[in-house]
Amino acid sequence: MGVSGSGKTTVAQLFAEATGAVFYEGDDFHPPENIARLHAGIPLTDADRKPWLAGLRQIIDQALVKNELSVLTCSALKAAYREALAAGDSRVKFVHLAGPPEVIAGRLKNRRDHFMSPALLASQFAILEPPADALTFSCLLSPEQIVAQLIQVLAIAG
Repeated sequence: MGVSGSGKTTVAQLFAEATGAVFYEGDDFHPPENIARLHAGIPLTDADRKPWLAGLRQIIDQALVKNELSVLTCSALKAAYREALAAGDSRVKFVHLAGPPEVIAGRLKNRRDHFMSPALLASQFAILEPPADALTFSCLLSPEQIVAQLIQVLAIAG
């Protein structure tokens, strides 16, 4: 979890490769109207996110039923979003990639082929409710360093 440009997809893909986890890119499950809004620089409302979060929760449910080690990317900026995703299941863990706004803004300016408008970064930081119970890593670390530390913290054999 984290704001756009914090490295969620990169870290999640590396984690999946290192551990054999199944990788789910949360952005792939946005309905077309959400993508159009984000591309136009219009922040999503809680109502816009609700069905998307419910769909992500279904993915989590399916992974839990299969006892599948998996990783799902999602900004999950508000506590209410994380509560909807976890649904009270202690097996669901959150990893927060945090970093300075100016560094992340620089990343977004250089990013290509993503629908999220860099103009939305300030609104994401404005609604971010940093989680007290997540594993938090600085996005200033390399993705490889984050994955290595995450595997160690979670005691997962790679």
